[in-house]
Amino acid sequence: MKIKKSNLIVLAAGLLVIFAIIISIIANDEKMVFDSVDVDEKINVMVSVLPQIDFVKNIGKDKVSVEAMIPPGFSPATYEPSIEQLKKLSRADLYIKIGHIPFEKTQMKKLEDLNPEMKVIDSSEGIEIYERDPHIWLSPGLVKIQVENIYLVLAEIDSENKDFYERNKNEYLVELDDLDTELQNAFSEMQGKKILVFHPAFGYLARDYYFEQIAIEIEGKEPSAENLANIIDTAKKENIRTIFVQKQFSQKSAESIAQQIGGSVVPLDPLAEDYIENLRRIGMQIGK
Repeated sequence: MKIKKSNLIVLAAGLLVIFAIIISIIANDEKMVFDSVDVDEKINVMVSVLPQIDFVKNIGKDKVSVEAMIPPGFSPATYEPSIEQLKKLSRADLYIKIGHIPFEKTQMKKLEDLNPEMKVIDSSEGIEIYERDPHIWLSPGLVKIQVENIYLVLAEIDSENKDFYERNKNEYLVELDDLDTELQNAFSEMQGKKILVFHPAFGYLARDYYFEQIAIEIEGKEPSAENLANIIDTAKKENIRTIFVQKQFSQKSAESIAQQIGGSVVPLDPLAEDYIENLRRIGMQIGK
């Protein structure tokens, strides 16, 4: 049976209408699925050292994704970024420098060139560096300045959530004030006393709470025989029996001195990510 040409045209037109309806339904369904997905709009943040992760997370909460360039167990003086880290950095929206550490002095130009669109800020802005000591995160008072700087840049990038960041910042500042009070109590018996450390990381902590650190390592170098002898004499004179060491550095010199003064080596980690809890631990260890 032959089908008339006019009927074929009607049939084709009908099929086109049906096809268009099907496409429309599929498109709408896909849109509904897409709209129902919680699209990740987090600010991708890279920082230099692990304690900064705690600072950024406490302000940004679930609106930020943050990672540190220097992983656990590595020294900011010698670390070289891995290929995987450089890939992550190439997707970062923001880099927050801690300021003044050797890693940033040697690596930042390369990191900025790798991701020219990435905004870079220095969280040490407004901080006066004490005796060329880059360990500004070991002072709760100086961390409060860093937190303000971090808040300002997050509020600038994501102005719609400025109140959210400000509320979180203020809550974290209260926690830092509480930490300062706890450390004052922990170090109350330490005023005027000396502690022996391998790496001079605790200058700001000593300044803020009125004790003194004696460092075995000087500017990244092992002590000379003369310096070593002087350190041992000082330790004996001050009745120092504990040497605080960091896992990022060799402990051979510290162990040798400990043997000669009849003391012990106690590990501390100034680069732990859980900033407030870690400073509490440090206060308990040094202040006891």
